Amino acid sequence: MFTGIIQAVGTIRTLREKGGDVALHVGTGKLKMSNVALGDSIAVNGVCLTAVQLSEDGFVADVSRETLSLTSLGQLSTGSSVNLEKALTLQDHLGGHLVSGHVDGLGIVEARRHDARSEWFRLQVPTELAKYIAAKGSITIDGVSLTVNRVDGCAFEINIVPHTLQETVIGTYQAGTKVNLEVDLVARYLERLLQGDQAAISSSGQGGITEAFLAEHGF
Repeated sequence: MFTGIIQAVGTIRTLREKGGDVALHVGTGKLKMSNVALGDSIAVNGVCLTAVQLSEDGFVADVSRETLSLTSLGQLSTGSSVNLEKALTLQDHLGGHLVSGHVDGLGIVEARRHDARSEWFRLQVPTELAKYIAAKGSITIDGVSLTVNRVDGCAFEINIVPHTLQETVIGTYQAGTKVNLEVDLVARYLERLLQGDQAAISSSGQGGITEAFLAEHGF
């Protein structure tokens, strides 16, 4: 688990093809590695990866073809900047919200403009994720815990303060940038709970929550 509070911006040193997938070598910048052990989890742009090799200023993680195809990690190249966060411990402050490091889909930055000292962004999300995003709710973008300002169909808006712009890769976003999205854990579990016994029915059947199902149950 993570908090969505980025601890450092790292740099991709190499992406080496290995048995059909990729070994990712990440330079960790100012991230303290003294308490990281082999097998520990580190979130890279919001993707939970396992450290299989360690050094004082970096680590190597294996990235499967599944992860490469479903996240923005497959678009990285040598020199790319990435958000880094070590896994949450019971002694840490929960400054953001609970983040699993399991990406739900890719969003696309539609627009960016100045808004006083902050930056306003509008992002488009896949249709299947729109139902999980609510105004004033939490969302994770490339591993950063953020609050949604406004929702408009399959798009939502956020404001990023100067500190976050400086300490994360969000400051580099432009129209067309693809980003990793993780919706709030509560929203995902709430949907499953609302299904009740129907959750046990195979997805090859009717499955899912429909307007008729919600009406039947008083929503």
